[in-house]
Amino acid sequence: MLIRLTAVIDSSQIETAKQLMQHGRFVDGILSAGMAAQRVKRNEELSLEDQQLAELNNLVMGSLVRHPVYRSAAMQKKVAAPYYARYTPGMSYGEHVDDPIMGQGEIYRSDLSVTIFLSDPASYEGGELIIQTDFGEQSVKLPAGDAVLYPSSSIHRVNEVTSGERLVAVSWIQSLVRNPEKRALLHELNQAREALLQEQPDAPETKKVNHSYINLVRMWSEI
Repeated sequence: MLIRLTAVIDSSQIETAKQLMQHGRFVDGILSAGMAAQRVKRNEELSLEDQQLAELNNLVMGSLVRHPVYRSAAMQKKVAAPYYARYTPGMSYGEHVDDPIMGQGEIYRSDLSVTIFLSDPASYEGGELIIQTDFGEQSVKLPAGDAVLYPSSSIHRVNEVTSGERLVAVSWIQSLVRNPEKRALLHELNQAREALLQEQPDAPETKKVNHSYINLVRMWSEI
């Protein structure tokens, strides 16, 4: 399931993020790639001093984890500190699947991947995120500040950038609910639940839906 997250970061936050990124330097993305990814990864990743990186992460990830659709769809247990990737003309990231286990020291399982777009799509050509789904390939190129949430198990790639500069933040999530079908059902049920709680808070149907959602989360969560 692909889920678009709108307005994760507003325009002023994007400008602040870009100003922070100007204090860093971009290094070859291969340095963080595994053996398989090294063959197809052609991008650069931000290297920043600890204090500035913490400020940038707080801005970007703080906005993400407060986003209501993200909270409902991801049901986050653990989330990784993001990578900030830059693609300039000629750069791309060929077909790959994200590593199943990530992290250093405290490790986590990658159930979901998230890409937060930091560049105006009109400012660069190419650079589409292509994700293979059961319904065929999906091309994703979103406005700056929007994000897409997708299964880490999916084959995906980034098309070659032919002009301009593509900036994104990428992270990975271990969900409280490991099974993607159950997680999708819970997200849909929660959307209906929240609508009922707003529109018909005292209706008996609302209480039943709320009760079912809460106990399904209790039943399926891994703590």
